[in-house]
Amino acid sequence: MNIKIMSSGSYIPTKVINNTTFDQFDFRDEQGAPLKDSNARTAYKLQQITGIEERRYVEDSLTTSDIGTIAAENAIKNAGIDAETLDYIIFAHNFGDVKHGTLQSDIVPSLASRVKHNLKIANPSCVAFDVLFGCPGWLQGVIQAYAFMKVGMAKRCLVIGAETLSRVIDLHDRDSMIYADGAGATILELTNEEGGILSVESASYTVDEAFYIHYGKSYNPDLDENTKYIKMFGRKIYEFALTNVPLAMKSCVDKSGVDIKKIKKVMIHQANEKMDEAIVKRFYELYDLEMPEHIMPMNIQKLGNSSVATLPTLYDMIVNKQLDPHSLEKGDIVLFASVGAGMNINAFTYQV
Repeated sequence: MNIKIMSSGSYIPTKVINNTTFDQFDFRDEQGAPLKDSNARTAYKLQQITGIEERRYVEDSLTTSDIGTIAAENAIKNAGIDAETLDYIIFAHNFGDVKHGTLQSDIVPSLASRVKHNLKIANPSCVAFDVLFGCPGWLQGVIQAYAFMKVGMAKRCLVIGAETLSRVIDLHDRDSMIYADGAGATILELTNEEGGILSVESASYTVDEAFYIHYGKSYNPDLDENTKYIKMFGRKIYEFALTNVPLAMKSCVDKSGVDIKKIKKVMIHQANEKMDEAIVKRFYELYDLEMPEHIMPMNIQKLGNSSVATLPTLYDMIVNKQLDPHSLEKGDIVLFASVGAGMNINAFTYQV
């Protein structure tokens, strides 16, 4: 028996936030001093590095569990299954439900339990739990579902990645322009079909790296220092990712036995366009190869960095032929990879 992604679904928020939205923001540096560059110049430089032209924010009435539910409903509909037949609902996020106008996180009950409630699933054997694994959370959820099915504990799993980062950003930090909201879901199933997940890789680096992404006070010294926002040490993350992610990707591919030249797409967490391109280039250099053209699909230009949601929404767009010139056909080999808070890295090779 093999383990395949039988369907996918996503929710792309309707509120478009382009770079000019930040023109009037009061951006500061880490010491609280106003930035020397104009906001327009700051946004331009960020776009050159990250590729982000615009991002999506959720409507005020929605929470992370709400948009996770919508993505899950779409995946269930596309699979044509009865939701009562799900053995696990695994929900990857980082900040729980943060309602508009507040900074308080709500994760009791778990977001997976909320989705199960919203889907009206009565089956108590459908186990719902959350995964907190930084941006690689959805991919780690897939790895957990894979493990459950490998040992006979499940036949069908729903894995969701959803986040509303717009609710936890410091509006005085230029990095706030990177973050976005979104949700993606996939249904994995045991099948007699050829292919599926061929190998997995996962690692956590915490000795020096655990707090590269963390909660910290606003860069505006006039604000309450006890109120915390998402923060990151960008240069440290960049260097860490370029050193460690290509090695994890290579280890994953080598374990699969797949010829590197047969990989059709490398789907990498949409964190930063230049960083992602550098990671994939270095990955191919480990095989003494150049990075193939069109190997790395990107949607960060229009959707921004929605953390755990980037990979499942990217996959959903490609299988539905919504991201030219990218497409997937039966038998194609795909490498998924991610890196994020923890610091965590993971990957899996997959045959469509």
